[in-house]
Amino acid sequence: MDWLISTAAAQAAGAPGQPSALMQFLPLVLIFVVFYFLLIRPQTKRAKEHRAMVAALGVGAEVVTNGGILGKIVEVSEQFVTLEIAPGVNIKIQRSAVSQELPKGTLKSA
Repeated sequence: MDWLISTAAAQAAGAPGQPSALMQFLPLVLIFVVFYFLLIRPQTKRAKEHRAMVAALGVGAEVVTNGGILGKIVEVSEQFVTLEIAPGVNIKIQRSAVSQELPKGTLKSA
């Protein structure tokens, strides 16, 4: 019976090679930090720049929509913009559907 008691006492003491709880969570913390700097932070920066660009849209700006349509803004309202995509052809889209603003004169060269 002595051999059972000595084994139980050795198990209760814990193995000397066990890492601490902090060292076990350290890889998870490092992965989160890497994800933050490589994925989350750049995405929020791009979203902030897009919101600022959409808020600054004005009449006469040449833009590209998310669907790839090029046009010149002829009317701006709270939620929508009206694009002239060809002479006499106007479409109304949501402001958030504008993906980028083009330099002036881009549509004439296209």
